Amino acid sequence: MVNRILLIDDEEKLRKLLAKIIGLEGFDVIEASDIKSGLKKLETADVDVVLCDVKLPDGNGVEAAKLIKARYPIVEIILLTAYGNIPDGVQAIKNGAFEYITKGDDNNRIIPLLYKACEKTALARRVKQLERQLEDKLSFDKIIGRSPAIRSAIGLAQKVAVTDTTVLLTGETGTGKEVFAQAIHQASPRREHSFVAINCAAFTKDLLENELFGHRSGAFTGATKDQRGLFEEAHLGTIFLDEIGEMPLDLQSKILRVLETGEFLKVGDSKPTKVNVRIIAATNRNLDTEIELDHFRSDLFYRLSVFTIELPPLRERIQDIKALAEYYVTVFALKSNLKPLRMTDEFIAALEKNTWRGNIRELKNIIERSVILSEGGLLDVSSLPFDHIEAAASRMHASSFSMSNIEKRHIQRVLHHTNGNKAEAARLLEIGIATLYRKIEEYKI
Repeated sequence: MVNRILLIDDEEKLRKLLAKIIGLEGFDVIEASDIKSGLKKLETADVDVVLCDVKLPDGNGVEAAKLIKARYPIVEIILLTAYGNIPDGVQAIKNGAFEYITKGDDNNRIIPLLYKACEKTALARRVKQLERQLEDKLSFDKIIGRSPAIRSAIGLAQKVAVTDTTVLLTGETGTGKEVFAQAIHQASPRREHSFVAINCAAFTKDLLENELFGHRSGAFTGATKDQRGLFEEAHLGTIFLDEIGEMPLDLQSKILRVLETGEFLKVGDSKPTKVNVRIIAATNRNLDTEIELDHFRSDLFYRLSVFTIELPPLRERIQDIKALAEYYVTVFALKSNLKPLRMTDEFIAALEKNTWRGNIRELKNIIERSVILSEGGLLDVSSLPFDHIEAAASRMHASSFSMSNIEKRHIQRVLHHTNGNKAEAARLLEIGIATLYRKIEEYKI
C-alpha cells in the first residue's frame, strides 16, 4: 500500500518542488495551498501524514494541527516553519504534531520523518482494526446458539447493557458467564473504557483485597511503592467479579461500600479513593443458601441482584451443541494446522447425548482432544475420550455401536497420535502398559 501525504503550503514553487521530491520516494502526494482546502482534501482522501507550513493565508499551522488531530486522530502531522522558535515548537507537540522542523536547516530530515510518521499511522490503523475485531468478537452477535434458553438470556442482557445497572450472572460452571459480561460491557456506554475481570476464588483474602483495591507504600513488608487496584484500573469502565460467592465476608462489606458510595480504602490508606465503575458479578452458587449459612451478606446480595440473568446449562440447549462443536472444531483445526474436519452424524449424536456437567468449557476441551486424535479429515465417535463415549453410547441404541470396536479404534488412534510409542499411548489412555499390550493382542492391532 502506497502512503499518502497531504502537503499544505501557500508557496507554489516550493510546494511543487517538495511534492516532486516526496513523490520520487514512492509516496502519493496531494497538495493544498491553505488550511481550508487542506481540510477539504482530508474529507475525501485517505491520508497518512499531513506536511504543513506554519504560516498560511487563512491561519496558523500550529492551531490547524489541533483541529486535524481532533477530527482525524490517526493522521500524523509534521509542521514546517521558516522561522522556528521554542514556544511554537512546544505548542505544536502539545497540539498533537508528530514533529516541528525548520525549512532549510532540516530539509534532510523530511523524508526520514515521513517514513517514521507513516509507520506510526500504519500501527494506529492496525490497532484500530484489531479493536474493531475484538468488539465484534465480544458482541452479543458472536454468542453461539439459537435455542430459546440462550436467546432469552441474550435478550435480557441486551436490555440491561445500555443502562448502568449492576448485573448478577448465575449459572453452572462453564456456561459462559464471562463471555456475557464482556458482551454487556461492549454494548454499554462504557465500552471505550476498561473491562477488568477477576476470579474471586483464585486468591486468598489478603491477596484478593490487594488485587481489588491496591495499597499504599509501606502498607506491608515489600510494599515499596503505591499500587493501583483493579477497581482503579476499571475506572469509567466495568469490573467483572467472577465467583463472588467465594469472597470472604469482610471483603464483601468493602464491595458493598463501593456500590453504595463509589469509594473504597486502599490497604494501608486512611483516605478513601473514589471510582466510577459498573459492577457485573457472577456465581455458580445458590446465594440464598449461602445467606442462610451466613457465608454471604444479604445486603450485598440485594445490591448485586438488581438485575439477575441465569445462564442455561448446555443440557438445556441441546440444539446448540452442533453449532458450538463446529465452531470449536474450526478453531482447533486451525490451531493444529489441519485441513477442515467433518463431524459424522454419530459423533454429533454422541455429543448431544452427553450430560455435559462442565457445560461449554467441557465441550471445548473434548473437541480439542478429538481434533488431536482425528484421522482422514473426519471426526467420529472413536475420536472422543473413552469415558464420554461410554456415557453417550450407553444412552444410544445398543445396535448402533460395538463397545469393543469403539475401544479398538480409539486405541488405534492414540497409537497413531503417539507414532507407535506404547508407553506414551498407555499414559494418554490412563491404563497400565501391560493392559495396553493385552488389548493390542486381543484386538489384533
